[in-house]
Amino acid sequence: MRFLAGAEGWPYLLTPLIPIAVALEIADADQVAIFAISALAVIPPAALMGRATEELAARSGPGIGGLLNVTFGNFPELIIAFFALLKGLQEVVKASIIGSIIGNILLVLGAAMLVGGWRRREQRFQVDAVGAQSAMLLLAVAALVMPAVFQLVDGGGLPRPTAQDFTVSTTLEHLSLAVAIVLIISYLAGLVYSLRTHRDVFNPEQEPEEERGEWSVRRSVILLAVAGVVVGVMSEILVGSIASAAKSIGLSEFFIGAIVVAIVGNVAEHWVAVLVAHRNKMDLAVNIAIGSATQIALFVAPLLVLVSFLFGDHPMALVFNGFELAALILAVLIANRVTVDGKSNWFEGVQLLGVYVIVAIAFGYAQRAG
Repeated sequence: MRFLAGAEGWPYLLTPLIPIAVALEIADADQVAIFAISALAVIPPAALMGRATEELAARSGPGIGGLLNVTFGNFPELIIAFFALLKGLQEVVKASIIGSIIGNILLVLGAAMLVGGWRRREQRFQVDAVGAQSAMLLLAVAALVMPAVFQLVDGGGLPRPTAQDFTVSTTLEHLSLAVAIVLIISYLAGLVYSLRTHRDVFNPEQEPEEERGEWSVRRSVILLAVAGVVVGVMSEILVGSIASAAKSIGLSEFFIGAIVVAIVGNVAEHWVAVLVAHRNKMDLAVNIAIGSATQIALFVAPLLVLVSFLFGDHPMALVFNGFELAALILAVLIANRVTVDGKSNWFEGVQLLGVYVIVAIAFGYAQRAG
């Protein structure tokens, strides 16, 4: 009981809200009630993911701990995107992809730097590991921009922010497929680089006096997986209620996908990154934020392209609208700039959050540009 009343235990007091949220969804209750309950119900499994990730990082290093966290954290978004593809909502899926990338780079990393550095002059992290991931993000930018260039040169236009569907030539579909395969291969090569050949860079040796964690690796992985499943269920319920509420007040599907769905789909990672930054574990926080953006750009997005060739009305081409491309390029360039020195402070966090707010405002007005 003392643990539940403490600073780390209070999130678990909200656990009974999980079955309540499921019951309200099954009963098709009021969408506002579903939204409020499911939003609070995401907190307990997110807190559990944070604890399990810290335990794994204490035993295996921030690289592996961060990788497992982003993998389980991105799984709900992958499932949500798959069902959206089956419904033919390809533009919403593409918006959520870009929204997740910029959300992790600007919102999550910014919040982590702000919270972690608020009472500290600066925090430090492994610059070599972050540099490798930032370079992979630059590769993703090149890969995601070239299909749009092909579309423009071929005489077509980019999708409008208000477009619900966008068809392209068979040639561009095949180009997107080729790009997707290259991205997946690059991501797998990155895993070999970080987990095998250069493991010491991403997972430096722990200091003898450093805390090793109380949970075993097996227990941590199992609890991380269970929490990921629960977060996935709650996220799907929450996304469904948000979409209905947002449309009722006049928000576009583009804004819903790029901002709302992207934030909700990654809520567990958001929580964990800020939590570990607050505890001065900036290596792990940066690995989660940048690592999640990298995984979405180089694995989740191309995997969805491959899946679209097997399911849905037609293949999904990697052609994004102008707002999405501008936000992606700016976010990746800013990420490379703020992480190049291996140091962070609260003011850099404020700047990242400021850019995210500007992008969100632009996305909000984008529906008028359509």
